[in-house]
Amino acid sequence: MSSLVIREMLPSDAANWDAFVERCNESTFFHRSGWKEVIERSFGHNTHYLLAEANGRIEGILPLAEIKHFLFGHSLSSLPFGVYGGIAAETEAARKLLDRKAQDLAANLDVDHLEYRNVKPFHGDWPTKDIYVTFRKEIDPDVDQNMKNIPRKQRAMVRSGIKHGLASGIDDNVDRFFRVFADNMLRHGTPALPRRYFEILMEVFGNDCEILTVTHENEVVSGVLSFYFKDEVLPYYAGDTVKARTLAANDFKYWELMRRACERGYRIFDYGRSKVGTGSFDFKKNWGFEPAPLHYEYQLHRAKNVPDQNPLNPKYQLFIKAWRKLPMPVANFIGPHIVKNLG
Repeated sequence: MSSLVIREMLPSDAANWDAFVERCNESTFFHRSGWKEVIERSFGHNTHYLLAEANGRIEGILPLAEIKHFLFGHSLSSLPFGVYGGIAAETEAARKLLDRKAQDLAANLDVDHLEYRNVKPFHGDWPTKDIYVTFRKEIDPDVDQNMKNIPRKQRAMVRSGIKHGLASGIDDNVDRFFRVFADNMLRHGTPALPRRYFEILMEVFGNDCEILTVTHENEVVSGVLSFYFKDEVLPYYAGDTVKARTLAANDFKYWELMRRACERGYRIFDYGRSKVGTGSFDFKKNWGFEPAPLHYEYQLHRAKNVPDQNPLNPKYQLFIKAWRKLPMPVANFIGPHIVKNLG
């Protein structure tokens, strides 16, 4: 019986890594090997993709990325820019060795903290961040039943969008989506991810990364970039214009995504992460989705406290107000240099 070996993923391991992701019940879309390329090419961060292997068979994986910035700190996380992460393993031996290797790596890199973005709790002895939840629900095989399953008030909003003559379509590039995404981020006072990032996502993940846009009289008013994984659809990045609210375009957008996913045979609609007490949280609840807590766990090294780099932090309110006043070209030029260090 061969002993378990922990090592970093090589380019030649990518196919076996992704085969493991497909068969492992604990894996998520954010465990796919393609994220290594996305993070390195989009942001220039160092990555450490660890695998546990015995007799040439992968028994566990842990994707990690390192972010180092003089203002925002030095972290090792699984996984920045993803809502899920942490160790995915088929055996406890692989899980323990990967965990030990990650802790040793964090110490050797002298980071402020090591972070696992777990769906389920793992390190009960580590500090946690309990502000995030996820929303997941089964898609009924029947399109009409899915409409009926939407609570009455929210269903009325979807029908309102239909009555306004909204239409949806699939785009083969990021042009129209990025315009509404950047506009939405600026109105909320948040730096936008770079256009190049979305182009790389589409290049790396191919048909598993899809952009749906909503138009009104041939004008794009809303859009969403979604990931497809196993039997799930994950709407992940979204944006809209000021007109979207009066047209119920957001409600129509997510219905169209659900309808299309149903027709293609997908079974799970993953509405993704939201912060408790936000409008996004309430919106997803109104669709009849129930929140499930996410378990973000931190091993503190140089840091004394869990990081708190989110817009709900009161110390960022002045920044948010100032950012909203920036011209769009200025915000789109400066924003990527900020947001790439937040993860």
